[in-house]
Amino acid sequence: MRNLEREIAALCRSVAKDVASGKEDAVTISGDAISDVLGPRKYYSDLAERIDEPGIATGLAWTPMGGDILFIEANKMPGKGNLVLTGQLGDVMKESARAALSYIRARTEAFELEENFYDKYDIHIHVPAGAIPKDGPSAGVTIFTALVSLLTSRRVNNDLAMTGEITLRGKVLPVGGIKEKVLAAHRSGIKKVILPFKNQADLAEIPDTVSNEMTFEFAKDMRDLMRFALNLELPLDVPADGEGGWDKEKVMETSGSFQEEV
Repeated sequence: MRNLEREIAALCRSVAKDVASGKEDAVTISGDAISDVLGPRKYYSDLAERIDEPGIATGLAWTPMGGDILFIEANKMPGKGNLVLTGQLGDVMKESARAALSYIRARTEAFELEENFYDKYDIHIHVPAGAIPKDGPSAGVTIFTALVSLLTSRRVNNDLAMTGEITLRGKVLPVGGIKEKVLAAHRSGIKKVILPFKNQADLAEIPDTVSNEMTFEFAKDMRDLMRFALNLELPLDVPADGEGGWDKEKVMETSGSFQEEV
C-alpha cells in the first residue's frame, strides 16, 4: 500500500505541475496516460503465459506478502531415466516431484504409457522465476498434474489453478494458506481452483465477493485431481497389494466399461 500511495502522489504532482504552469485547467488521467507519468509498465500478469501445450500446470503458493501463482513446467528428452529439477526448489518440493513420478511409474499400464518409459527418457521439471527460492509440499498436485499432462500429451485446462500435498498412495492432503492462495488466483483472473477435500472449511475465510466469482473443486485423491484438471474419468481402483498399476480386465468386468483417463 505504501508503494501505491507513492505512485498516486507522483500522478498528483504531475497534474499539479501542468495546472501551475498553465498548460491545463483540469486533467483526467486515463490508463493510456499513466505510462507517460510513471514510465513503462513494470508488472505483468503471469496469466500472459497461458497454458498452450501439455506439460504445464498452474499452482498456488503462499508467500510472506500473500498468495501468488506459479507455473510448473515438465519436459522429457531421450535419456536414461534421470530426473532434473530446476528453479531453486527446496528439499520438500524436490521430494514431491519424486513422489509424483514414482506414483506414475508404479501405474504405467493404467496411464497407458510406453513400457519402461522411465528408462528411455530424462524428465526435467522447472519452476520459472528461478531467482526466487521455492519450497513446501503444496505444489505436489501441480507437479503431478504437469507430469501426467506431459507423459500423456493432454493439455491442462488453462483457467484453473491448484494446491495440495500428495502421497505415494495417491491421496491429496490438506495444506495451509488457502485464503491467500485463493485471493491470488482471483487476482490473476483464474475462475476455477482445485483444493484438497479437507480444506473445504477454509473457504469460510474467503470474502463472498471473491468466492461467488469462482468455482471450487475438492480432490480426495489423484483420480479426482485428474478428472478436474484434465477432464478425464478413471473408474478404477488402486490395488492394495502394492504391485502398482490397475487391472483393466477386472474393471471392465465389474463396471462394464473402461474410459481411458490418460
